[in-house]
Amino acid sequence: MLLRFRTANVRSLRDEQELTFVASEDEPSAAARSVELAGSGSLAVLPLIGIFGANASGKSNVLAAMTDMQAAVLNSYAHWAAFEGTARTPFALDEKGGAEPSFFEADLAVEGVRWTYGFELGADRVEAEWLHSYPRGHRQVWLDRDASRPKVYDWPGGRVKDRAGLERRTRPNALLLSTAGTDNHPQLAPLFHWFRRNLWLINPEDERQQREAFTRRELTGSRARRINELLRVADLGITGAEIVQEGTGRGSTVKLTHRSAAGDVAFDWQQESFGTRSWFALLGPLLLALDEGAVLLVDELDASLHPRFAAEVVRLFHDPQANPKGAQLVFTSHDPSVLTTPSGGRLLEPAQVWLTEKDKVGATDLYPLTDASPGEGEDLMKSYLAGAFGAVPSLLEGQIARRLLAANEQEREYEAERSGS
Repeated sequence: MLLRFRTANVRSLRDEQELTFVASEDEPSAAARSVELAGSGSLAVLPLIGIFGANASGKSNVLAAMTDMQAAVLNSYAHWAAFEGTARTPFALDEKGGAEPSFFEADLAVEGVRWTYGFELGADRVEAEWLHSYPRGHRQVWLDRDASRPKVYDWPGGRVKDRAGLERRTRPNALLLSTAGTDNHPQLAPLFHWFRRNLWLINPEDERQQREAFTRRELTGSRARRINELLRVADLGITGAEIVQEGTGRGSTVKLTHRSAAGDVAFDWQQESFGTRSWFALLGPLLLALDEGAVLLVDELDASLHPRFAAEVVRLFHDPQANPKGAQLVFTSHDPSVLTTPSGGRLLEPAQVWLTEKDKVGATDLYPLTDASPGEGEDLMKSYLAGAFGAVPSLLEGQIARRLLAANEQEREYEAERSGS
C-alpha cells in the first residue's frame, strides 16, 4: 500500500512535491481505511486520490514521476548498463535542472511493515539511495548510500545479508534495490516486487490495444463474469461479450452483443464507439488491480468516459466489498463533475482532491484541496469552476475569440504590406 510519494526536479516538478494517502488526524475521514502497521498501531489511509488542474498544469507529470521511480527500480540494474549515465527527465526550464539530481521517495506498507525508500539520480550516477524500515514503530536505517563519500555504502546495524556482494554487483548508475530484486535477494526482493506489482499507468492513448487484448484474454478466465456484468451495467445497450476466432493463424477478436428489437446483435469491434472501447480496455486492468490490491494510476479518467462511468470507478475503490484487498487509485481529470454526486453530495472528500498549478517559470505546484479550507457544505464543483481553489485556466470569457480575431487582423495587415511592396 502506498502511503506517501515525494519527488523533485522531475519533469515539470521542480521543487519538492508530496502526494499523501494518509488521512489527517485532525480531519476524520469516512473514506479512509484503517491499516495495521507493525509496532505503530493503525493508520487511516485513503483508497484513492484525484488530481485536477488546467491543461498543461502538470497533472500527468505527477503520475509520470511515479512511474519514473518504478522504472528506475525495475530497470537500472538490467537495462541501464547499455548506456552511460542514468535515465531521468529533470526540470528543463532553468539551468539548474540538468545539474541537480532528481529526487524520488516513497513510504510503503508491505506485509504490515512500513518502509521508506528513496534515491537521487544525477546525470551520470546514483548520487544517493536510502532504505528505512519501521518493524517496531521506530526507524531502522538499513541502507545509506552517498556517492560523494569515500565509503559510498553504509549499512547501520548490519541487517542486510550479502552486503559486500550487493556493493560489488551494483554499478554507479544502478540502484542497489534494482540489483537486489533482480538477484532475488531474500530480504530486499519483496520491496522490489512491490514496485513491479504496483504503479500501473493507464492513459487514453498509450497501449490501449494491449489493454483491449488483456481484457479480451480475461474473458476466458475467472474475471469473465465481472467483465460482462460491468459492460451491461454501464448502460451501453450491451448484453454481453463473446470471443470470436478470426481464422487459422489470425488469433481472436471480441464482439459485443447489443440489445435490439430483433434480439441480440453482435457488432464488429471496429464499429464500437471510442467510449465503449475505452471502457472495455479499462476493465481488465481495473479488476486485476482490485484483485491484487495494487496501486493503479489512470491519466485522464474522464477521457472518452461519461462522468457517471468515472464516478462508478471511484465508487469501486471506495467500496470495501468491491475492494476488499485495499487497492488504491490515483487519477487525473479535467472534469470537476466527478467531485459531486447527482444529488449534490460529495463523491470525493477534500483530502482526496489534489490540485496542480504552474508558476511563472513553468514549475508545477501540487497541493491538497484542504489547503483552501472549503466549507463543510460547500459545493466543490461550483467553487472549483469559479476559481475559488485555483488550478483553473487563467482565461477570460471570449478571450480566445478576441485573440483569434486579433491574429487574423495582423495576418491581413501583413499580407497587405507584402502586396504593396
